[in-house]
Amino acid sequence: MDRRPLGKSNLLVTPLGFGAFKIGRNLASKYPRKFELPDVRSAHHLLNDLLDLGIGYIDTAPAYGTSEQRIGDALHHRRSEFTISTKAGETFENGKSTYDYSGSAITRSAQRSLQRLRSDHVDLLLIHSDGNDLHILQQTDAVDAMLALKRKGLARAVGFSGKTSEGFVAALDWADAIMVEFNPRNVDHLPVMQQAHERGIGVIVKKALASGHLPAAESIRFALGQDCVDSVVVGGLDLGHMRQNVATAMSRKK
Repeated sequence: MDRRPLGKSNLLVTPLGFGAFKIGRNLASKYPRKFELPDVRSAHHLLNDLLDLGIGYIDTAPAYGTSEQRIGDALHHRRSEFTISTKAGETFENGKSTYDYSGSAITRSAQRSLQRLRSDHVDLLLIHSDGNDLHILQQTDAVDAMLALKRKGLARAVGFSGKTSEGFVAALDWADAIMVEFNPRNVDHLPVMQQAHERGIGVIVKKALASGHLPAAESIRFALGQDCVDSVVVGGLDLGHMRQNVATAMSRKK
């Protein structure tokens, strides 16, 4: 797949990205069917095969269980071949999520992510919102911590993975990119996605398949059919399905 700029950042992403939730966590998920976690060898093979397919963008998070560690172990020797985003603010341990948006927690989370990813920087670091978007952005020092990590070079770009249009609007003042839920069933955020695009802020679509509740091909075409969308993140453990998704994304080149 061709690579395209993520907004006005210096990052390049492929139209289809890989959401790495399923390689690291299968508890308390929103997917309609239960799934087994792949073993380490299978996860490593899948990740390398995805790069070979042409997927050049991978999204992960501390809240995705062992996902970061598996990516680091499998792909550290191919680090220059892909753009990676991870998040800070949410962790998942002992079967449940906890949230901490203090500046010190954001910094510690990023440092742990770099260790697990076996990298000296993350390309895109996103605040992982629990839904209280405006409180996080306006009543904590999370944004200051994110910008400090960017100044130090530990994150090449920073942004916001939120849940409300009001939160995304507030993030446009400082973010390099936003990660937004968008699919045929949920177009609520399209106006702020367009606003972000007009301002040169990258737009990444999450939950394009509504956590597995919508057909892949139709949903990918729908998301990539929007001029404001830079990349669509889709997860999965079946390489054949991901190959089909790549073909769909390539057919929707801008």
